[in-house]
Amino acid sequence: VVIEGFKSYREQVATEPFSAKINCVVGANGSGKSNFFHAIRFVLSDLFQNLRNEDRHALLHEGAGNQVLSAFVEIVFDNSDNRIPVDKEEVRLRRTIGLKKDEYFLDGKHITKTEVMNLLESAGFSRSNPYYVVQQGKIASLTLMKDPERLDLLKEIGGTRVYEERRHESLKIMQDTGNKRRQIIQVVQYLDERLRELDEEKEELSKYQQLDKQRKSLEYTIYDKELVEARQKLVEVEESREAVSQDSTAAHCKLLDAHEKVKESERESKKLTKDLQGLSKEKEVAEKHKKEAIKKRMKLELDCKDLKVKIKENHRAREVASRQLEIVRQEIKESMEELDAIKPAHNMKVQDEEQLTKGIMDREKQLSLLYQKQGRATQFSSKAARDRWLQKEIDDLELVLSTNLSQERKIMDEIEQLNAQLMDQDDHGKERASVKKNIELHDESLKRKKAERDRLQDERKFLWGKESELSSEIESKKSEVFKAEKNLDHATPGDIRRGLNSVRRICREGGIHGVFGPIIELFDCDEKFFIAVEVTAGNSLFHVVVDSDETATQIIRHLNSSKGGRVTFMPLNKVKPPHVTYPQIPEAVPLLKRLNYSEVYKKAFEQVFARTVVCRNLDVATKVARSDGLDCITLEGDQVSKKGDMTGGFYDHRRSRLKLMNLIKSSRIIINQKEKELAEVKSKLEDILAVSFLIYGFVADSKVTELITEQQKIDAERSYYKSQWDQLGKDISASEKQKKSISTAMEKKEKLLSSIRTQIDQLRANIAAKRDEMGTELIDHLAPQERELLSRLNPEIAEMKEKLIASRTDHVEIETRMAELETNLSTNLLRQEQELDAIIRARDRETEEMHGDLESKEKELDEARSLVEEACQHFNRVSGSVEEITKKLTKFKDEKDKWMTLEGDCRNKIQELEKELEQLMSRKSMLLAKQEEYSKKIRELGSLSSDAFDTPRRKSIKELHKMLHRCNEQLQQFSHVNKKALDQYANFTDQRKELKQRQAELDAGDEKIRELISVLDQRKDESIERTFKGVARNFREVFSELVQGGHGSLFMMKKKDGDHGDDDPDEDGPRETDKEGIVEKYVGVKVKVSFTGQGETQSMKQLSGGQKTVVALALIFAIQRCDPAPFYLFDEIDAALDPQYRTAVGNMIRRLADQASTQFITTTFRPELVKVADKIYGVTHKNRVSRVSVVSKDQALEFIEHDQSHDAE
Repeated sequence: VVIEGFKSYREQVATEPFSAKINCVVGANGSGKSNFFHAIRFVLSDLFQNLRNEDRHALLHEGAGNQVLSAFVEIVFDNSDNRIPVDKEEVRLRRTIGLKKDEYFLDGKHITKTEVMNLLESAGFSRSNPYYVVQQGKIASLTLMKDPERLDLLKEIGGTRVYEERRHESLKIMQDTGNKRRQIIQVVQYLDERLRELDEEKEELSKYQQLDKQRKSLEYTIYDKELVEARQKLVEVEESREAVSQDSTAAHCKLLDAHEKVKESERESKKLTKDLQGLSKEKEVAEKHKKEAIKKRMKLELDCKDLKVKIKENHRAREVASRQLEIVRQEIKESMEELDAIKPAHNMKVQDEEQLTKGIMDREKQLSLLYQKQGRATQFSSKAARDRWLQKEIDDLELVLSTNLSQERKIMDEIEQLNAQLMDQDDHGKERASVKKNIELHDESLKRKKAERDRLQDERKFLWGKESELSSEIESKKSEVFKAEKNLDHATPGDIRRGLNSVRRICREGGIHGVFGPIIELFDCDEKFFIAVEVTAGNSLFHVVVDSDETATQIIRHLNSSKGGRVTFMPLNKVKPPHVTYPQIPEAVPLLKRLNYSEVYKKAFEQVFARTVVCRNLDVATKVARSDGLDCITLEGDQVSKKGDMTGGFYDHRRSRLKLMNLIKSSRIIINQKEKELAEVKSKLEDILAVSFLIYGFVADSKVTELITEQQKIDAERSYYKSQWDQLGKDISASEKQKKSISTAMEKKEKLLSSIRTQIDQLRANIAAKRDEMGTELIDHLAPQERELLSRLNPEIAEMKEKLIASRTDHVEIETRMAELETNLSTNLLRQEQELDAIIRARDRETEEMHGDLESKEKELDEARSLVEEACQHFNRVSGSVEEITKKLTKFKDEKDKWMTLEGDCRNKIQELEKELEQLMSRKSMLLAKQEEYSKKIRELGSLSSDAFDTPRRKSIKELHKMLHRCNEQLQQFSHVNKKALDQYANFTDQRKELKQRQAELDAGDEKIRELISVLDQRKDESIERTFKGVARNFREVFSELVQGGHGSLFMMKKKDGDHGDDDPDEDGPRETDKEGIVEKYVGVKVKVSFTGQGETQSMKQLSGGQKTVVALALIFAIQRCDPAPFYLFDEIDAALDPQYRTAVGNMIRRLADQASTQFITTTFRPELVKVADKIYGVTHKNRVSRVSVVSKDQALEFIEHDQSHDAE
């Protein structure tokens, strides 16, 4: 037993296999013993059938943790004795329940509940005897049973339910039969009354019948005349219908022809529509390319226009800058000229100032010397003192002179440095000239590379276009070849097609030579002979020509091994063509002479075509076939064999295999030519790569790409040099400023040097004068010449100072003007000149670049214009093709409309004819209906007497109607007469007869049912008696085994009429009647036992509780012996037994298990059953979860002994 999720068994529990004899289950109260017992009953018994949702939920485990949503119990049966009708030694029966499911599984396969019950019934688990399972309370209920309840138990065991159900059904049938009999009696009584009334109405009816007979005669004559007239009209309608049918057939033939023409037009239209769709897509693509090309051209035109505008604006800006530069340069020139003109006067003024200053200084010095000399005598006391002072003065002057000399050298060094800096600034101009030359060289190289790039781009573009065009044509032809090969495959028988493919594969993989191919690939001919050749050769077109039979044998072996289809080979070394003499007439030409093939294959072609001649028509063919014994064929494919057989008819040339092969061959030739051209184009493209390798020393992706790379490289270098040029321009501008500042500094230094040199000269002169004075006599007065000189020097000095002031005033004015001019030059005019020169150079550079861009754009514009032209041409070509196909499509549509109109006319005509035919058919139907109506009326008149046909037939229908009218008026006088009296009398008589016969049948059926009920009651009593005897016998035996020295018996209770009886089993009491009127023969089963074997027996009421339990167990064991089961389940059957009886029960179970090989599974709290058990299972309970495990007998006994709860009980 395997349990999971059922009640207290949360986790899956799988017991060890049970013993084939006695198994005992022990455990504390609430541990799950009864749940284990219920789990088995859950699968096997009817206790848990028809469960509702709440019932199923109650069976699921409820505890801590996740909720259990489903549960199952699986029972594994040992089926080695094949008791269960399943061909397996082990059978698994599982029942699974959930909140919304309840399913059974047999060995993993889903089965129904009914199938499970039938399976258990066939294995011996009888539903009529459920006592193979004895649960708690069952024994207690047996002890409380009354005598009638024990009788019902025996009935259930004996299977009397079937008899009672059949008896109930029979009684129901009897009741229905009684109801029907009463209804029949009522109807018969009514019929008897009506028959008496109809006897009185028959006299008046006889007169009425005489007139009615006359009426029928007249009606017959009228109907007969109408019938003859309708038949004549039917003949006329049938003739008209035949004529209309012939016209309809002719119109239908025309309709079919028109329909075929419409279909053909539709096929052509579909083909053209498909082509038109492809061309429309191509047109859309071409239009898109055209728009893109036009858009690109317009963009390039706008770019070129913008560049031209910019160039023009640059020219204007450059002209404006040039004019401004000329004005600035004119101003600079004027300023320089003015400056140059002022400079000599300035220099003269400077020289004059220097001379005047020097003269003043010389005179003041002389004057000072004279004053000093004049004052020496008063200043010094002696000559020596004077000489010492002079020497000191000389030393001081020499010190100053040395300082001035060092300052002179320093200034001269600074002047040399400034000269070197001026030389350096001049080098920038040379470097800029070099950079300019490099830029010019790069510009020239860039132009050269651009030209080379443009040339190669044009060449590459042309080659690419050619390559694309050739590739497209090749793909188109390959598509045609593929389609033709596919159609040829469809036109070739399957085995032959597979065989040819296998031959090609075998030759390719095996390297087999000497295979020339099938006949269809080895010749060519005029297209008008295609049909004749195909019809003549048939499948021989696919015979493979080989050089020898050895080659054919080798290939056939491969075909057989690979199952590669079938092929007919024609080995040239074995083929022996026939010798044929052809007729020498122009109307018949040998077919072989119209074929073009190699002489190598001559034998093969003679074998296939030598016996056939092409004739002008069938008459010539018939004549030639009869006279020359040759097979003849016309160009249309009609054949006349030499034996006289003629074959001909329509041949669909559209499925011509030779036409397909011819298309394949021609397409392959074109493909080869185009592939050669494509190879040449690719070779030229590769040559461009090779040239690229020769020029650049490496293989680029393409020469154009390499040239673009080189161009970009040169452009980058040019940009680098231009940046250098701009930087050098800036450097030169800064250098000019620096030169100017250096020149100014040099002028200042030179002035300072001149001043220092003047001071040096003065110092030297002063030292020389001091030295000259040394050693002279110290006198206190001047010489006359010195006095004269002294008197002349002061006026001269004053005059010269006035001249110096005047000269300085002029010098300041000149110097101020020079400063203004130099400032204007340096801060304004020269800067403007540089800026304007830079603007002009920038404009020139931009113009040059824009000229380059314009040249490139114009080149691209030319390409774009050519691309637009090509796109327009392609678009026009495609548009032309679209228009052409549209015209054709319109033409086909017109033809289709024409044929559809004809088809519609034919349909209308057919509809009119059908309507006419329908009218004729309607008229025919009406006439037939009329004919049928009059025939029916004649038949309805019934049988007529012979004098009815003597009515004057020459009278018209109108006269006959008048006679009929008079007859009907006479009949109206008998309107009160029941005209159906005779019929009703006969009908009622027949009905009364049938009802009487039906009543007799129901009486017989009622008697049969009563006999059946009697038989069922008898068999039911026999079944009860048979079951009672078996159970009573088994009860005596079982009771004797359980109670040593005691005895017990079962008695069937009967009652006689009028006797309400007592408990004596031998007396007959009155019969009790149930609701169906059943008289029961037996009213109960009484139990009489004696536990001592002495004295009177006792009934159940007189026994103690333990004794009642023993009796109930004895009754259960007795019932089980009557209908044994494969195994038994006992749930604490020994709970209420005394120890000696528990021992007796254990011994009995032991005996049954050993002798009858019966399996017992029991639960108990007592040691007696444990002691006789072969295998014991212990049930434990922890955390609301039960578990089952095998325990030893000692463990089980110890558990029972120490179970406190059981002791308390």
